[in-house]
Amino acid sequence: MTRTDDDRTAELEALAATETGARHPGPFVAKLIAVTAFAWSVFQIWIASPLQFTFANILPVLNDTHTRAIHLAFGMFLAYMVFPALKRSPRDRVPATDWLLAIAGALAAAYISIFYRDLAQRPGLPTTMDLVSAGIGMVLLLEATRRALGPALTITALVFLSYVFFGNAAWVPNVIQWQGASFAKAMSHQWLTTEGVFGIALGVSANFVFLYVLFGALLDQAGAGNYFIKVAFSLLGHLRGGPAKAAVVASGLNGLVSGSSIANVVTGGSLTIPLMQRVGYPAAKAAAIEVASSVNGQIMPPVMGAAAFLMVEYVGIPYSEVIRHAFLPAIITYIALLYIVHLEALKLGMTGMPRPGADRPRLVRLMRMGIGIASLLIALGAIYYAVKFTQAIFGDTAFWGIMAGTLAVYVGLVFLSSRQPDLELDDPNAPLTELPQLVPTLLTGLHFLLPIYVLVWCLMVEFLSPGLSAYWATISLIFIVVTQRPLMAFFRGSRELAGAAMLGLDDMVQSFIGGARNMIGIALATATAGIVVGTVTLTGIGQVMTQFVEVMSGGHLLIMLALVAIISLILGMGLPTTANYIVVATLMAPVVVEIGAQEGLVVPLIAVHLFVFYFGLMADVTPPVGLASFAGAAIAREDPIKTGIQAFIYESRTVVLPFMFIFNTKLLLIGIEGPLDLVLTIATGLAAGLLVAAAMQGWFVTRSRWWESLALCMIAFTLFRPDFWLNQVEPEFATLPPTEVTEAAAEIPTNGVLRLAIRGPDYMTGRPRDLTVLVPLGEAGADGATRLEQAGIIPVVEGDQVRLEEPFPTSPLFEEFKDYDFYLEDRPVRIDSVQVRNDRMPAGVFWIPALLLLGLVAWLQYRRKAHSPEAAPVPASARI
Repeated sequence: MTRTDDDRTAELEALAATETGARHPGPFVAKLIAVTAFAWSVFQIWIASPLQFTFANILPVLNDTHTRAIHLAFGMFLAYMVFPALKRSPRDRVPATDWLLAIAGALAAAYISIFYRDLAQRPGLPTTMDLVSAGIGMVLLLEATRRALGPALTITALVFLSYVFFGNAAWVPNVIQWQGASFAKAMSHQWLTTEGVFGIALGVSANFVFLYVLFGALLDQAGAGNYFIKVAFSLLGHLRGGPAKAAVVASGLNGLVSGSSIANVVTGGSLTIPLMQRVGYPAAKAAAIEVASSVNGQIMPPVMGAAAFLMVEYVGIPYSEVIRHAFLPAIITYIALLYIVHLEALKLGMTGMPRPGADRPRLVRLMRMGIGIASLLIALGAIYYAVKFTQAIFGDTAFWGIMAGTLAVYVGLVFLSSRQPDLELDDPNAPLTELPQLVPTLLTGLHFLLPIYVLVWCLMVEFLSPGLSAYWATISLIFIVVTQRPLMAFFRGSRELAGAAMLGLDDMVQSFIGGARNMIGIALATATAGIVVGTVTLTGIGQVMTQFVEVMSGGHLLIMLALVAIISLILGMGLPTTANYIVVATLMAPVVVEIGAQEGLVVPLIAVHLFVFYFGLMADVTPPVGLASFAGAAIAREDPIKTGIQAFIYESRTVVLPFMFIFNTKLLLIGIEGPLDLVLTIATGLAAGLLVAAAMQGWFVTRSRWWESLALCMIAFTLFRPDFWLNQVEPEFATLPPTEVTEAAAEIPTNGVLRLAIRGPDYMTGRPRDLTVLVPLGEAGADGATRLEQAGIIPVVEGDQVRLEEPFPTSPLFEEFKDYDFYLEDRPVRIDSVQVRNDRMPAGVFWIPALLLLGLVAWLQYRRKAHSPEAAPVPASARI
């Protein structure tokens, strides 16, 4: 039995409803929901605003506990109002039971805010009222999460809650048993403190994520989504497979500020997927390209599906550092996807669409392009130096001058936009005959880039907090949404200025309502994921997970990473981006760090978090659960499993990349040794990403033979990790006896690190525990013992062994050694060896044979293509 168009439309609407709710009640209730959603947005803007401190004598400044509780209260109330309980539940009204559940859920969520002072006076001693409220709140949270996000996250949370209560039951495997917790202890930990539901994850949702989701809603309401697609299409449509390349670029731009893979697919894919089909892409491939590019929007800074903000809290590094580390892998994945699209176009024998002005000489076109790029760079540089000059001259009063300058630029850009016709939405059924002209299309929405510029400026230049940066960007965008219509009408000489102003206000209100409804699922997801985090902190299951993966992998590092990747993928199935990152980061990130250190691989924590995030995100693509694939398939009218498989094939480049940056952290811009090293890292990373894509597609210059694809994989591996081959020839480290630790420390240069292999009894099990640590050393010149003591290492030489004293809690390395037992005299914690980096030839030497092999493959394929061209025109049956 085949599905009809109505079935597919209903499926797409159902998937879209997972973001905002499927219920459409009568006018009174609809207005109440809208007012509540609007109030939520206003509340979030207020708590992010510096104005709350100005008016502190009138309105109280809320602390994190208050804001998290109120944030969840809004989410719980709206969840029961807009999400029906069952498929057969009414959609046109809110049943009385849901009214009761909505009010009870909101009150339970707000409980720790309402009774904040009372709870603070009796920590760990909950009353009956506390426990009743916590129990009701927990049940209602899980039910709200089931309604809004489906059963997957609810089931995951229930499994962890069951472990909390029944950890000592006979049916629990011995390896993970613990004594269990009483209802009072569990509810106190999970609901009445900030260790569980109201923990870091919900705090990130309340303080950062909401504003970025609202920012995305405002951009969409302003028309920026359609603008990005049109600009990308006018820029790239003349290339082979141009609409697909435009879809990749547009999805990347939308991904800058979007927090949802599904939302990216539904909003952008409704335009780009039909566009790709109309130029000859098969339905499954068109949908898979949009799915891959939309999902990869979640790894694109600055928002990264809210994971970036969570990483700030979990990893403990500044937001700007997270963005810096995540940037190059994201760029590699997007450029590689563009290359995949190009290879698919080559396979189908596509040609580009005629471009306006294509009859001009190539030199003229190149000059025009160069002038455009140079003008953009000069404008950005002029803005940067103008702002810095103003700040240097006027100090604190420069703010108003900068605001006035930004306002003048905005008015000028809207004037340019008013000279152009408005961009129309694409008709998927209309024939595709010509490309929009680039310059007129570009001029219609340049003012949309101002809020994004404000966001990036605040984050990366002023180093403001993510919340404050989002606040200023959102305020600037609200101003644009409200004023662009009346300004446009004024510049076009229209007399309907009042009507245009009312439409602008309505756009703002609708954005506030839409942004809040988009946040319901994220608020519930972060709160429910907090149950998993609370379980880990209460039970110590994280240590058990480490032992489990260690046993399963047999101590082999690569197998361990593969297991962690698979577990992350499974845990991420059916979960929204934010929730799946919280779950996999809580359970799996410590596993990679600890086992890696035991095997001698010291992995930066940010690399581990990006690793598990990438694989948790793949669940949005992977059948049978990949919701993004289902959304893309519904638009393309294709089988979702087939679409998911094709999308996963496209995402193979994203699957390979995390393994590479675990072993080569230069891809995360860690350990770069100068400008040349930076250039080589970027160039080889991009080239390797393209070669992985070519190998997976079985096409380089022409269709590849099996051994050529294998050779491309080997070349890509060498470009990613040339040190692997060097390590086979020359060891990276020379091993010194532990008694030479002070001499080795004395020779380390200023701010260098000393690598030590540590062995000692585990605090929990007593079993031997191996660990490799990097000891940061300060200024050179002092003796080795002093430098080690300043780093927290106090070695005691006993014959040919070196015992370690327990580091002080304030020591830089205290966390590294917290799992060791320093009080067993017969088995001391000791330095097993001192490892000093060898003076070796550059690892880049191995790029030379790799590039020669690449040249051989390219020559063979060019030769084969010249004798038997394989590209064929697109068959008429493939066109739509």
